[in-house]
Amino acid sequence: MASVEIRPITPEDAGQVLTLQRAAFVSEAQIYGDPDQPALTQTLAQLAAELRGARGFVATQDGRIVGALRATERDDLLQIGRIAVGPDVQGEGIGGRLLDAIESATTCSEAELFTGSLSEANIALYTSRGYREVERIDQGDGTAQVFLRKRLR
Repeated sequence: MASVEIRPITPEDAGQVLTLQRAAFVSEAQIYGDPDQPALTQTLAQLAAELRGARGFVATQDGRIVGALRATERDDLLQIGRIAVGPDVQGEGIGGRLLDAIESATTCSEAELFTGSLSEANIALYTSRGYREVERIDQGDGTAQVFLRKRLR
């Protein structure tokens, strides 16, 4: 496998990030039986605008973006979202490296992210990285949004 490089995300990455995001979130849509998830319906224009105001990182391999995440900082809380890793490279540590990068780049004392209650692989990754569940919000369909936090400093 070629080496993976981590670098800051830029608005110019929007096209590749959108393609990656859609490929990565198809499995989530299948788990929840919901093809209308925001990660799948977001437009290129919406993503490009989001990237102008968000912090984040991408993982590249041979010039291809194979992983991405975005985050915002609010009141000493790093809110991490849209973690996406290409289906063909999942399980190779890319998600963990992206989390390391954003956690190291912030001055916030705590980080938060969320996933769905049926997303067992996501929950396992986040807990293995030191995140702890702090809240579950019932979605009324037998699932919940699971919020996890990690003390950074």
